[in-house]
Amino acid sequence: MNIEEFRNFCLSLPGAHDDFPFGKASSDYDRNLLVFYVADKWFCFVNAEAFDFCTLRCAPEEIGALRERYEGVGPGWHMDKRHWISVRFDSDVPDGVLLEMVRKSYELAEAKLTKRQRSALAERIEP
Repeated sequence: MNIEEFRNFCLSLPGAHDDFPFGKASSDYDRNLLVFYVADKWFCFVNAEAFDFCTLRCAPEEIGALRERYEGVGPGWHMDKRHWISVRFDSDVPDGVLLEMVRKSYELAEAKLTKRQRSALAERIEP
């Protein structure tokens, strides 16, 4: 999988959008962080240049099992380690499992939306 395939998957989730919010960061690495959102909630971020790992929301009760099962799953980089994980792309985590983790992260972010945000999201999705 490459950055374009990964980005296309993230943006295929209902109402998802992306941005590079750290344009004024002091390091090149931070300036290249591509953040994926549903409404104003982050569900994933990845360095678009390095494409070395992504950081995802994760249900706290699943983190231990994922870290035991996959060497490529670690604590969430720069995030609350109780609710976020980082997943290395060049690791033992199969692409299908990684994409399922992204989908679950999206669902966790979506669940944090206000009633008004969910309603607005539903209106944008319906044809």
